[in-house]
Amino acid sequence: MNRKLIRTTLAEVKGKAREAPQSRERTNGGAQRGPSSDGVREASQRAAQQAVVQVRKRTPPPTETNAEIFYYKKQIDAHTPMVIVLLDGEEIEGTIEWYDRGALKVNRKAEPNLLVLKRNIKYMYKADERVPQAAQQ
Repeated sequence: MNRKLIRTTLAEVKGKAREAPQSRERTNGGAQRGPSSDGVREASQRAAQQAVVQVRKRTPPPTETNAEIFYYKKQIDAHTPMVIVLLDGEEIEGTIEWYDRGALKVNRKAEPNLLVLKRNIKYMYKADERVPQAAQQ
């Protein structure tokens, strides 16, 4: 039998929990006096049965999707001219030579190369996608 084809539903899981036999109370021939070790044991058995019945929760999505790394790698390999807009509005145009967790090295043609900290970058885009000034107004 292929186990991958069998999927239980929440209703089936709850039904199995109801069908589970309840543990019988044990008495030692006399009236029960206060909380005993049997009562504690029964409570722990019930808790264990309920824990088995609980459905496993979904795992949270990964914190790192590697999308940023993939994007940088693609632009580096293609030597794509990029425009990097800093938080203060300054625009830097050049190609990305390398990157790490906190910085980008940008090669520029007519000006010195720069090491730009990622925390100072507002956004970036490809230089080919720049909108002409006349079209903006």
